[in-house]
Amino acid sequence: MTKHKVVFQPVGAKIEVERESNILEAAAESGIYINSLCGGEGVCGKCKVQIIAGEAKPTSHSIRFLSREEINEAFVLACQTEIRDDLEVWVPPEARLEEEQILTTESMVCYQAPQDLEVKDSLDIPSLLYMPVTQKIHLSLPKPSLTDNLADLDRVYREIRKKIQAPTLEISLPSLRSMATMLRENEWQVTATIYPLDEHCIEILSLEPGDTCAENYGIACDIGTTTIVAQLVDLRSGAILGVEASHNQQARYGEDVISRMIYVCSRGGLSAIHTAVVEPVNAIIDTLLEKQGVEASNITALTAAGNTTMTHLFLGLEPCTIRLEPYIPTANFLPATSAAELNLHLHPNARVSCMPGVSSYVGGDITAGVLASGISNSPQISALIDIGTNGEIVIGNNEWLVCCSASAGPAFEGSGTKCGMRATRGAIQKVGIEGEKVHLSTIGGAKARGICGSGLIDAIAELFRNRIIDASGKFPRDSDNPRVRKNEGDMEFVLAHGDETETGKRVVITESDISNLIKSKGAILAAMRLLLNSVGMSFKDLDRILVAGGFGNYLDVEKATFIGLLPDIPPERIQYIGNSSLTGARMALLSRHALARANNLARQMTYLELSVDPNFYHEFVAALFLPHTDMDLYPSVKRIMGS
Repeated sequence: MTKHKVVFQPVGAKIEVERESNILEAAAESGIYINSLCGGEGVCGKCKVQIIAGEAKPTSHSIRFLSREEINEAFVLACQTEIRDDLEVWVPPEARLEEEQILTTESMVCYQAPQDLEVKDSLDIPSLLYMPVTQKIHLSLPKPSLTDNLADLDRVYREIRKKIQAPTLEISLPSLRSMATMLRENEWQVTATIYPLDEHCIEILSLEPGDTCAENYGIACDIGTTTIVAQLVDLRSGAILGVEASHNQQARYGEDVISRMIYVCSRGGLSAIHTAVVEPVNAIIDTLLEKQGVEASNITALTAAGNTTMTHLFLGLEPCTIRLEPYIPTANFLPATSAAELNLHLHPNARVSCMPGVSSYVGGDITAGVLASGISNSPQISALIDIGTNGEIVIGNNEWLVCCSASAGPAFEGSGTKCGMRATRGAIQKVGIEGEKVHLSTIGGAKARGICGSGLIDAIAELFRNRIIDASGKFPRDSDNPRVRKNEGDMEFVLAHGDETETGKRVVITESDISNLIKSKGAILAAMRLLLNSVGMSFKDLDRILVAGGFGNYLDVEKATFIGLLPDIPPERIQYIGNSSLTGARMALLSRHALARANNLARQMTYLELSVDPNFYHEFVAALFLPHTDMDLYPSVKRIMGS
């Protein structure tokens, strides 16, 4: 079949692909990221690229996403354009993935940490109450003799039982094959890596020569829809030796979990999308090990936290039933497996565990967050909120927990808006308006390229505060503000003029953008109200709100409250806890007690399915105003606006 060469600028990446492949596929194959919220279905319009040279055939379907100016300048949708010739393609800045702000910080907010969760300096003699997922034990075995003629394996078992209480011990056949020679060549000095299957049975994962107890490490990993973050942890001391982050390469198949599920289930792409998450995890592991001078063979455990879909895809499980009513995952509690089974760059027998989920849309990342936040240890009524494409919310205390997931859409992640982009270099993240002056802060201090989620919230709050938009998010049609204009049938506000931006094009926020974000914040607020109503409570009963995740870390509390994303409670009751998913994964890596507690928490949480609750629709409609139709819920906003 005829092949054509495609060159992607500005990086100059080159690749040969078969004729009639599309540009998005060619970019993914060459390692070039192009924004594609819908995973190539042609319904988001985000994968705009410019044909510099050569012939390509865009579908007529893509025209509705392009302005007249863009069509004249040879812009096309990458996913809807067949390659018919050698091409040179320009990927514009707003379509690239560069220097994204990935949150790698986190904090543990345990109100009353159980004594057995404290990290000890040394764990030479493990106990079943407190131990990392895996541990190493040095064995100094007596040599066999005519009077002590136990088999080699029984000799190992006997020595282990001198150190720990282990009614049953197991070992795999591959570990046995080299045992006889290893014992004799190393003067009967070996180290056993053990993994408690339960309180009655311990598995010997490996035997290695000499005393290697000082070299036992684990990986705690947060597998997010957009980003992946991992920590290298010393399993003896609990010390964090390094942290690295990367993008989830599954983004090429769609930026949200629904798009990825559709890809897997309609195109048979489970293998490819599984590989796309394992590869960046391996890349992070390789970087961590290289920087710290640690051998992969000394990594004996990995604990991962992710939403239900990400966990399924990481383990290679089909996620198809998650998105279809009645929304049932394959499993919420996943069995541990080996690193070799998942092709991870660890010791082949390293144990890989995933945090348990609650439902199809409240996954292990939220269970990890509840564990790390400590809300189940305190009598205080707390709300844990993790805002992304979905807004997961847990409310409760040490006696009860209720949770739900609200479909917030992509607005908080900078997608689905005219000039929206991820939190990468040049994204507007802070906005201030004084009269006709607009003050902007961009990521990296670069010229503006677009606006990310935190910038959208700031912009809408400032537009509302300055009465440039009304409570419904509309611009007055007779506005005399020089930055308000009508463009292609939509009203918009110019945040940055062309001479202030990297692309030379205006960065604007439109009425449609505002409407989308109001719907997103309305879904979050309605979900929180519904959870509180289900237990006979209201906002005033909340002792604190804990905001988790990358988006929350860059959120301005005052402005988030002003538009009605967060309840109007005293600001001191609102606390950012960073990447609580990663914290919970690390806790479970270092303590089997913590992992068992996470399993109990997942079972204890009562899940409310919003899609079948008629009250959710009423709450949602009431929240489709700035900040809410009931201004008595927002007394601080009411005072400022004088209404």
